[in-house]
Amino acid sequence: MNYEQLLPYTLFAAGAAGFWAVTSTLLRTKSRAATRLEEFRNPLKRQRRELDLTGGRRTTVTTIVEKTAPTLSRALEPKSETEQNHLKNRLANAGFSRSNAVVNFLALKTLALILGLAGGLSWVMVGKGFVGNAWMIPVVAGGLSFYIPELILSSLRSGRQEKIFLQLPDALDLLVVCVEAGLGLDQGMRRVSEEMKDGAPEVCEELATANMQLQMGKQRREVLHDLGVRTGVDDVRALAAILIQADRFGSSIGQALRIHSETMRVKRRQLAEEKAQQTAVKMIFPLVLFIFPGIFVVLVGPAAIQLMENLLLE
Repeated sequence: MNYEQLLPYTLFAAGAAGFWAVTSTLLRTKSRAATRLEEFRNPLKRQRRELDLTGGRRTTVTTIVEKTAPTLSRALEPKSETEQNHLKNRLANAGFSRSNAVVNFLALKTLALILGLAGGLSWVMVGKGFVGNAWMIPVVAGGLSFYIPELILSSLRSGRQEKIFLQLPDALDLLVVCVEAGLGLDQGMRRVSEEMKDGAPEVCEELATANMQLQMGKQRREVLHDLGVRTGVDDVRALAAILIQADRFGSSIGQALRIHSETMRVKRRQLAEEKAQQTAVKMIFPLVLFIFPGIFVVLVGPAAIQLMENLLLE
């Protein structure tokens, strides 16, 4: 029996196994006592149950994701608390700071791996079959698909950190005005998050989160420390350290904010000047590859045609 005859049976067995796994996961029921214990361990589940009881609407897709994500992510769960905290910080730097962000991200990586393996296997079976090194195609496809979420996360993280770095000086200027006008740091942060939510949404989101933590009774130094860790930007960490020291020693917060804002503005100007100086070097390759050949044809083309005509006449 060759591979073409085995293909329908293999596809049927894979489809039946996948259907059984998904059905058993979705229809798995737990006792009320086990459900309540899980709610005490994870307060987010209790909030979701209360939302359902109060009439909150949840779509079918949301329900399926909530039920299948823990199962898919179980194989990739970090083995130590250090690794888990590192992954949480990376996701928070990219803007995903919810409690289920780690589970959803690991489930997405597992799903990408499965889809990559399935796509590579289908490509091989539809083609010439497992001949030679054809078994490497599903492995390579699965590996590439497995690391695609990591690349997307790194891109989102770097882009968000750059936006926060560029938006922070303007937000600090407005915060300085609010503090020197008589508002406290908490009220100033809330005012900045309300006024600049269209021009600096990333910074305003972080300030709003910090202000919410302060209102919930968390200590200011812990909130500021979490703000620096959550953003992952060195200047925000420095700002948090300055505010913690000003709060501890009783110095002027407005003066500290003004000095840090001027420092960041100088750094941003120096970064712009550095990129401007790099423009001449970066323009060499487009000039040589695209512009210089056209200029060469325009300048040398007529002389070359005349030379060819003179050589033919002779």
